Amino acid sequence: MFGDIARFLLNTIFTLFGAALLLRAWLQFVRMPPYNPVSSAVLQVTNWLVLPLRKILPNARRVDWASIVATVITALVYVVLMVVIVGVDPIALMPSLLIVALLTVIKWALNLLIWLTILMALLSWLNPRSPAMPILYQLTAPFLDPLRKIIPRLGGIDLSPILLFVIVQVLLMVVTRAAVSLTLFGI
Repeated sequence: MFGDIARFLLNTIFTLFGAALLLRAWLQFVRMPPYNPVSSAVLQVTNWLVLPLRKILPNARRVDWASIVATVITALVYVVLMVVIVGVDPIALMPSLLIVALLTVIKWALNLLIWLTILMALLSWLNPRSPAMPILYQLTAPFLDPLRKIIPRLGGIDLSPILLFVIVQVLLMVVTRAAVSLTLFGI
């Protein structure tokens, strides 16, 4: 029981922090102004890890390398802790743990995309004039716009978030299966 609780808590804490790091990189990529409440909160939560890394990894062409490297480091720490909780020596699995850490970053990014898309879809139905809508639209547009070209609106209803959700869920299944096959247990 302690192991299940520890895994749950580690998963929750590291997934939220990893998502914040990815969101930080994503906000910079879409050129979101740093003074909006979302950007400000993400910056405050992640500055302690990203700012020291930024001294050695500068941004290049809208890519926040410090945030991306911080996400990979966070994922590696998470994977190692999960392996230790299961009772396996992490040193023996280190090469595969690096790959699992990268798969974990992909999994966090896909989950973040799902949650932002769900939030945008719900707000578009419940409160389309919400101050969060421009932020959510700007974050999800690079993924939804190509799908909107494939699937036209039906009676004013945008089905592209549903298609994106299905695509991302399939990708999550593939990534999770790959991580499980590399470690012989779920991460």
